[in-house]
Amino acid sequence: MTLIQKLAVAYAFLFFGVVAIGYIPAFNDANGNLFGLFSLQWYDDLLHAFSGVWALAAAFISHRQAVFYFKLFGSVYLFDGVLGLITGSGCLDAGIFINGFRSLNDIEFPTRFFANLPHLVIGGFAVYVGFWLSKRIHDHFATA
Repeated sequence: MTLIQKLAVAYAFLFFGVVAIGYIPAFNDANGNLFGLFSLQWYDDLLHAFSGVWALAAAFISHRQAVFYFKLFGSVYLFDGVLGLITGSGCLDAGIFINGFRSLNDIEFPTRFFANLPHLVIGGFAVYVGFWLSKRIHDHFATA
């Protein structure tokens, strides 16, 4: 298993952890927001669980599939984070279509920043892995 595949396994556990932590009352405020910031719905859990399953499957299929996961997944997640930072609405939860562009009066910039930080970091690192690190990791066992 290459470093890229091991990172995909780590991403799988990260996403499974995100889903699980949302059901631990100590991490939710009185309004049910995770860490007092994230209002996660069933479709968010489904998206996070799917991201984890995809990462795990890619890791065990091949190095090449793990690289593809990081390129595609990372690009989409990073785009969602940047879009959320700029507009106040993301695309993965269809917020940009439901809420449109939200003004800074509606969501102040610090809140906007911290609400999108997970997608910026997770997506940004995935893009780094898929487009840069993967070119420096030689896979002796790539078959697919």
